[in-house]
Amino acid sequence: MAILDRIKAEFDAVAPVFGDAFFPELDARLQVLNRENTAQRQLIEQREDEIARLTSEQRQKDSEVQVLAAQLTEERADFLRLTEESNYLTRELQKNQNLVFDLNYQIQNFKTEKLALEIRSNGELSSSAHEAGNHSASFEAFSKIPEEQETVNIEEDDSKLIAFYLPQFHRIDENSEWWGPGFTEWTNVARATPNFVGHNQPKIPRDLGYYDLTHPNTMREQVEIAKLYGLHGFCFYHYWFSGRRVLETPANLFLESDLDFKFCMCWANENWTRAWDGDTKNVLLEQKYAEGDAEAFIDGMLAYFGDQRYIKIDGAPLLVVYRAKEIPNPQRWFSIWRDRVTAHGFPGLHICVVDFYDISAPEEVGADSLVEFPPHKFNGPQNHPSEFPAITNPNFSGGIVDYRKMIAQSANRLRPSFKMFRAIIPGWDNTARRQNNPTIIVNSTPKLFGEWLRFLRFQARQDHAEPDNRLIFVNAWNEWGEGCYLEPDQQWGLSYLEETLRGKFFHPASEPVGIDAARSRLFDRLVAMTNHGEISSTPIPKEIFLNIRPPGRIAERASAVLRQSPTLHAMARYLYRRLRQKGRGYSG
Repeated sequence: MAILDRIKAEFDAVAPVFGDAFFPELDARLQVLNRENTAQRQLIEQREDEIARLTSEQRQKDSEVQVLAAQLTEERADFLRLTEESNYLTRELQKNQNLVFDLNYQIQNFKTEKLALEIRSNGELSSSAHEAGNHSASFEAFSKIPEEQETVNIEEDDSKLIAFYLPQFHRIDENSEWWGPGFTEWTNVARATPNFVGHNQPKIPRDLGYYDLTHPNTMREQVEIAKLYGLHGFCFYHYWFSGRRVLETPANLFLESDLDFKFCMCWANENWTRAWDGDTKNVLLEQKYAEGDAEAFIDGMLAYFGDQRYIKIDGAPLLVVYRAKEIPNPQRWFSIWRDRVTAHGFPGLHICVVDFYDISAPEEVGADSLVEFPPHKFNGPQNHPSEFPAITNPNFSGGIVDYRKMIAQSANRLRPSFKMFRAIIPGWDNTARRQNNPTIIVNSTPKLFGEWLRFLRFQARQDHAEPDNRLIFVNAWNEWGEGCYLEPDQQWGLSYLEETLRGKFFHPASEPVGIDAARSRLFDRLVAMTNHGEISSTPIPKEIFLNIRPPGRIAERASAVLRQSPTLHAMARYLYRRLRQKGRGYSG
């Protein structure tokens, strides 16, 4: 009370100063203040209500988060459990796959031993192999083992079979950009369709499936099969464009592996184009042959050359060059290569160039040897079949070649004065890459392939005294997009590989005397093979086989001129296709 009295006294003392208006003014201000206080209290109450609401919502959300966290923990535990189970199943699956492959390998090895036993027991090298639809050679080996036979002297051919190897069965950024996401060679293979009645397309792999060459077991399985059936090594295509490499992974994986198998490299030095044939139009990757490229290229090969498995001739690494005359001044390039290779301790470098129309001897480009590359030089008009199949594709403008005539042309090729390695092809059909204008070989069968290979093995023994020079190239191990492969497929199974192995054994006492006798024997057997269940089974007289000759010098010179002018080359190819169409009675 004392304080209030004091305040009242102070107000009473100053009141006369302000006059009669003081208290009404004070009352008015108090009213304003009260209204503001009331508004503040209401706002505070609203905020408190909002805080209470938000607090309640937060508690609810916290509760929900706790529930979700519990669910997430449970799901994470389930995920880890499933991942562990998946990893376990993957490991078990891999073990089972390895076991299956080991069992298959043992079975094939057992079949191979039985096949060799059949050969040694019967002394027959070519009469008991059967095509698909009949019993395989392995079946015959099981069922025809003689109880008692006179022992014959069977020897083993030491020719070395080297199969060209395509490394395009895996994804690369360049192919995804140019051909579509995820493109591999299998993309082409799967979309092929038949062009005529009886045309076997698409090609479907069997034992190895649609493999990925980046998978660690794929190449191991390929090598096991190749070794089992008598191959010596692979020749990997090497794609190098002024320091830029593509499709290098398979060869590098092989180099890093412990696979006990020989290998060499082939520089595929054509431009990469949308036409798949090295033409100059629509170039995707161009060979520039710039200054310093010769040195850079060969320096990049030294790691391969130094590998103990790399194929060498007289100690010199074997390097195959696809298009030697595409290189400006190839003699200079090859000289640079040899100098750098010898500087790294090798006795030399054996340069082998592919035998195309525009080259007649290795000396023209400074190389050491040529290697055949069928179907090139073996698909001319003299090898067209006598009966053409019934075309079902109205846009077809491709070429068709009879396998039997191709064999005859190969056998009629005389031994040149220079070193040349012969080559063989199990078949050819690049419909997967060129649906409307492919080149297709008809009448190719495993048995015919086996007869051709036996002749080339005999010729290698005749022509090359040194075993290192008895090389026979196979085009190819796995060119599925060109219908050119030894790998087992759904049509023939392992028959081509079985014939490859069968041709490894021979009976010296029954061998022909000289190459002319071997050629005559081959043609007699071709005449006898009149029914293979393929497109045409029309017999071909021996006289026709004898007269199918390799391309002459005029054709070689014309090709050399056309290769120098891409425009003329394209025009000549177009005119040739049109003439083929008219000659067969269909248009495209």
